Amino acid sequence: MQKKVNQEKDYKIRLGITHGDFNGVSYEVIIKSLSDNRIHDFFTPIVYGLSRVMSYNRKNLNLHDFNFNTIKDSSLIRNNKINLINLNEEEIRIEYGKSNKIAGKYAHLALERAVEDIKNDKINAIVTAPINKENIQSEEFVFPGHTEFFANEFESANYLMLMVSDKLKIGTITGHIPLEDVAPTLSEELILNKINVLENSLKVDFGIDKPKIAILGLNPHAGENGNIGIEEKSIIRPAILAAKKNGTLVFGPFAADGFFANEYTKYDAVLAMYHDQGLIPFKTIAFNNGVNYTAGLPYVRTSPAHGTAYDKAGKNIASPDSFRSAMYLAVDIFKNRAKHKDMNSNPLGYNLLKDYFRLPEGQENGKSMGEKSFPEEKLL
Repeated sequence: MQKKVNQEKDYKIRLGITHGDFNGVSYEVIIKSLSDNRIHDFFTPIVYGLSRVMSYNRKNLNLHDFNFNTIKDSSLIRNNKINLINLNEEEIRIEYGKSNKIAGKYAHLALERAVEDIKNDKINAIVTAPINKENIQSEEFVFPGHTEFFANEFESANYLMLMVSDKLKIGTITGHIPLEDVAPTLSEELILNKINVLENSLKVDFGIDKPKIAILGLNPHAGENGNIGIEEKSIIRPAILAAKKNGTLVFGPFAADGFFANEYTKYDAVLAMYHDQGLIPFKTIAFNNGVNYTAGLPYVRTSPAHGTAYDKAGKNIASPDSFRSAMYLAVDIFKNRAKHKDMNSNPLGYNLLKDYFRLPEGQENGKSMGEKSFPEEKLL
């Protein structure tokens, strides 16, 4: 457990960063995002990766002044340093732009080590660099992606993939499943569950007291009263009505084709029925600085909105904006959770909140989270 301290300078959010697929742009965006020393005013970074690969990428990016502290485990983490927990000392062959099982193996190992540390209160939040969802598959990793992996590790049945930017927040009712399975998967219970997860996250994680949530329809024109599909009438509308009875400010279902012209700006968040219905407009509107956040987990986990970007790997052209936004958001959400009104207004409520979100020992008061927030201007 982290040692309790009394001086504000000793309170530092520990941000775990998993290195993802090292043949993609992961190390490039990590190094670029961590290259400004001002980040140490806000958090201590801990990269779960490979020191040889980090050094190789540093040289490839011609960033020789980028320094990191190589350690073997989280007991050796140092504040005001970029810490790298070295997963292995063996020689690693980097093949930019190519998928192979070695990269998948170490992507999974980084996730395992980060999960172990956050469960043991060694780190406070996790940012995941992109993985290749094919080469990471093994007997130990049998998940469609990060979201399902973390939900399983944290035994969280109620979770939501939430794409976040300053312009739009959009979650998906169904996740990484084939399109043909979307309609059979939908149910009133599932939709109501996702509405509840989203509402709670908007309140606790984003500090929105009375969030307004929009729900998209499944079929063209939101079914046109049953003429183009019945899911809106039989499943989606009843779920919306049930949520309204619980006091949630939820609206819809809206026809998805015209909703993103301007309607989305009236709401704090949107729920789409399936992956591409939500992520196509999100990446069109906010790809450069978008963040993938897993709402509903007892720990904070974010990721950039882009993938491995093999086509850009090794060329020093990848933008760090999305990854940097993922770091900022992870820290802000962690701070928002700690500063939730139950913590200050009701000691019992705070204890329940602490148990639910598992705030690390020694980071239990307002000062421990730090009074500063990230500057509005970008670090690079």
